[in-house]
Amino acid sequence: MDSTSCPVYEALAHDVKRFGVQQVFGVMSDDTALLCTTLDALGVKFRNARHETNALAMADGYASATNEVAIGIIGRGPATANALLGAMQTLRSNSKVLLIFADSPNRPPEANSMGPEQKAFNASAVLTGAGLSVFRATDPASARRALADAWCAAHDGAVVLLLPTNVQLAILDPVSSDPGVRSPIRRTYPQPRASAIAAAGALLASARRPVIVAGLGAHLAGAQDAIIRLADHIGAALCTTLKAQDLFREHPANCGILGSFSNAGGRRLIGEADCVIAFGAGLNQRTTSFGTALPAGVPLIQIDTVRSNIGRWYAADVAIVSDARQAAEQLLDALPIRKAADREFRTQEVLERLAAFSPSSEFEPQNTPRTMDPRSLALELNRLLPRERNIVYDVGNFLQVASLMQIPGPSHVKHSCDFASIGLGIGTALGFACGAPDRPTVLFVGDGGFLMSMGELETIVREDIPLVVVLMNDCAYGAELHFLKMRSMPVAMSKFPDIDFEPVAAAFGFQAATVRSLDELRELAALLACPEGPIFLDCKINGAVAAPFLLETLEHENSRR
Repeated sequence: MDSTSCPVYEALAHDVKRFGVQQVFGVMSDDTALLCTTLDALGVKFRNARHETNALAMADGYASATNEVAIGIIGRGPATANALLGAMQTLRSNSKVLLIFADSPNRPPEANSMGPEQKAFNASAVLTGAGLSVFRATDPASARRALADAWCAAHDGAVVLLLPTNVQLAILDPVSSDPGVRSPIRRTYPQPRASAIAAAGALLASARRPVIVAGLGAHLAGAQDAIIRLADHIGAALCTTLKAQDLFREHPANCGILGSFSNAGGRRLIGEADCVIAFGAGLNQRTTSFGTALPAGVPLIQIDTVRSNIGRWYAADVAIVSDARQAAEQLLDALPIRKAADREFRTQEVLERLAAFSPSSEFEPQNTPRTMDPRSLALELNRLLPRERNIVYDVGNFLQVASLMQIPGPSHVKHSCDFASIGLGIGTALGFACGAPDRPTVLFVGDGGFLMSMGELETIVREDIPLVVVLMNDCAYGAELHFLKMRSMPVAMSKFPDIDFEPVAAAFGFQAATVRSLDELRELAALLACPEGPIFLDCKINGAVAAPFLLETLEHENSRR
């Protein structure tokens, strides 16, 4: 900026570009239009969604794919209210997202002025009440500093910047108002306490069948190799949470996912454990199957960077407040290597049993003349789609297929379930595809969630985002249908007509197909082997197949009566 004066929105746009941001996400509004168009003119591509919540879901997906701060820009009042669901998802998923909302003028209305202000909305109170940290540009002189502060804070999780309309339009001196280049404060973690390592080592010294559980925190800490070395050193079996899926995919002692998304081969081995070590794993009800996935009475060592996370959902016997990689390395140094006789989970018999397990052995396919078993569908898609792929999941009964779809590792998957809302998957997948364009991105979404966000089909085509949409269409709110069925209640209100979505997607510009059988799916093998451009598969699935996690919930409820 060479001029001696410019509008605040122009200065802010230049600052965003100076941060190194290449694209932002939002829905243009009259009170953000100048900022958005200026950004786009400066070379910061503005990705314009059709609904505010989906725009913020796009930012969430992009942040997850890149591990960089993403920016979502939304208007004030009704736009902010529309975006609240997406804002909550970014908060709960702990994404690095800067949410920029326009806000009403921060000056009192003129005397005898016309009114009312139809977009009046106490955004600061609502967003703060929702748990978000809120920064506000109170005047032109402080606007750029507020942006810089919010940008730095977003490196630790989602935050909000409110930009009043009158502040955006005000004129400032770009030189004297420049806050300078600021680097975010990098979070540092304490070294594990020697006494904690010693206590954990004492438990592990007598363990013959240890199990290591790795969560997303372990992956983000870059602890994979250190944990594998520790596991090999002590003869441990390995498993992960759902979000850290396939972290140990190629390891012979990999038991898969722990808990609600586990497989029979892994469950059997984990049930024989005599000690459990959890690295960066929350151990919530899904990871532990309401406390039943881990053997009762077995000591648990839990490692997490946040002290309050340890023992929060599942009792821990030894707590290590530390980065997962550092803790694994120190445990490795503290423990002697095991004799072969003391490595009961590394015998040839055990490893052969794990290697021989096949997911198809866990169920009898329930295909019908016009629908597919969702599990059989997933296994066939797992074979047909490229191995190097990203997968994004919406929420619903169909999520039972998540453990059947292999991925190269946790960096290739994103779940939009952190606020337990359906309908966020399509926006999340759009953002993830923008952040990782070198690999095809596949979205699994139910018909209920899809109908909440179907307008974004136009966004996919307009923004030229090569997404593969797999519609898991059971013509129902599947989770609610089984919820009612398990409680012997009428299910009619949870069922819907069998809509033919293929021509709808084709009208938007997709390569579209309706799939009612595995044979019809196999006819699309060439298309799926090298997917280019947006693809839409309306997969008709048998809604009678209930997800195991729904059955677990009912069993848990019954056990508490």
